[in-house]
Amino acid sequence: MESIKDLITSGGAIVGIEFGSTRIKAVLIDSDNAPQAMGSHTWENSLVDGIWTYSEEEIISGLQSAYADLKRDVKEKFGVPLKKIRALGFSAMMHGYLAFDGKGSLLVPFRTWRNTITGEASEKLSSLFGYPIPERWSISHLYQAILNGEEHVKDVAFFTTLAGFIHWKLSGKKVLGVGDASGMFPIDTSTKDYNKEFIEKFDSLVADKKYPWKLCQILPKVLLAGEDAGVLTEEGAKILDPAGDLEAGARMAPPEGDAGTGMVATNSVAKRTGNVSAGTSVFAMVVLEKDLSKAYNGLIDLVTTPDGALVAMAHANNCMGEFDHWVSLFDEVISAVTGSQVDKRKLYSTLLNSALKGDKDCGGLLPFNYLSGESITALSEGRPLFVRSQHASFTMANFIRAQLFTALGALRTGMDILFDKENVKIDTLTGHGGFFKDAEIGLSVMSAALHTPVSALETAGEGGPWGMAVLASYLVNGNGEGLDSWLEKNVFASSKKTTVEPKPEDVEGFNKFFARYTRGLAIEKSAIENIE
Repeated sequence: MESIKDLITSGGAIVGIEFGSTRIKAVLIDSDNAPQAMGSHTWENSLVDGIWTYSEEEIISGLQSAYADLKRDVKEKFGVPLKKIRALGFSAMMHGYLAFDGKGSLLVPFRTWRNTITGEASEKLSSLFGYPIPERWSISHLYQAILNGEEHVKDVAFFTTLAGFIHWKLSGKKVLGVGDASGMFPIDTSTKDYNKEFIEKFDSLVADKKYPWKLCQILPKVLLAGEDAGVLTEEGAKILDPAGDLEAGARMAPPEGDAGTGMVATNSVAKRTGNVSAGTSVFAMVVLEKDLSKAYNGLIDLVTTPDGALVAMAHANNCMGEFDHWVSLFDEVISAVTGSQVDKRKLYSTLLNSALKGDKDCGGLLPFNYLSGESITALSEGRPLFVRSQHASFTMANFIRAQLFTALGALRTGMDILFDKENVKIDTLTGHGGFFKDAEIGLSVMSAALHTPVSALETAGEGGPWGMAVLASYLVNGNGEGLDSWLEKNVFASSKKTTVEPKPEDVEGFNKFFARYTRGLAIEKSAIENIE
């Protein structure tokens, strides 16, 4: 306690902050890269005029709230104020579109990764480049705005991701970590920068519009993990900590996406390693030994690790969001019957663990968790559904198990491409995120869905913000060592790991459910067409 107190007082602590879909989380780590204090802020995206968004005011106030909560935690645990930080890093949901004019004003509301409104742009760019350009990617949003004839495009002086925006506001630097940048525009892994050939093709594609910019002029500069990304400015310190306690000068790591911080948090940056992040959305990533044989019409993303290695990512927009709605409904029912509030953590744990008692194939139940559209299954909108036949076994255990299975249905669609068509090999697959808070059920369901062993580290619950703090630590402590070896020696050398091998009966059960799920997509499509 005293050594950590002295570290904080002397300004030696390191902080990582990540903007997730439903929570903004801050983590302070010590000189051993272990988390010592945390803060958070709950928020939710809004559907405004058909666009999933967070306002600029929500972004800044949420940042301030999460940091203030971190300060409070530091004060309560160690009895000292948080005034100085050695290094700082920001990460956030990848992709999306934040466009600014020359004065730094936001031109249109933030368009998040969750929007599935860029299908035409995604298809045309993928064809132009011969490379998968998913709907979520920033370049898809920019080109769709061009195709739509949106007036604001001519005024774009800079566009970036959420992490890039926060970093810019606090440091003045228009930069982006290579992992996050790889979700804006394709990266050439030989140069670890934007693909110049593709940039030239894009500029030629839109040349007739006579915009006053070229693409390379409005993209953020690409940086690798460990490279200098500026310092916290006086103005930035005041934004982060309006109370005025925080000093400027903290060194800042390249801002990263949640995919990159997930790789770091699970020690999955070396080749043949992979990780799966499951929470509001779900994505699995594998560091590749070689390029994929083809693009697969954007069903598989190609992104990079924070140090620029090629990664294949299967991404699904929907995971546990619909399950959380059901938990809230059960909470309401219990409160109405008992007249008292139930412990949410106990309710969540009880429901999750009931799934272990369900039929292996969920007894014939079929929910769809599509709160929003799902590119990987070619659905532009979402309609949460629950379907069963008269003969299905409608029990709580089967209902909850089915909710967990369907949360991984779209992910399985993408991973089948990597496993079955590309013969991708994985030595280790590590899980993190809310899906794994109860390790037994989370690992059991995930291993059944992906028919492969899945592990969870003891730090799995810390997730992205801890991964970002570790990247900030690497900035000041890496000393030129490769990221993968530095992580192995300095962060995970003594880390405890829980691994679950897939049980044949669970794999068979998920396969039966998945066949039902795939056939049932026609129901989901019909619901989108007929129910507003």
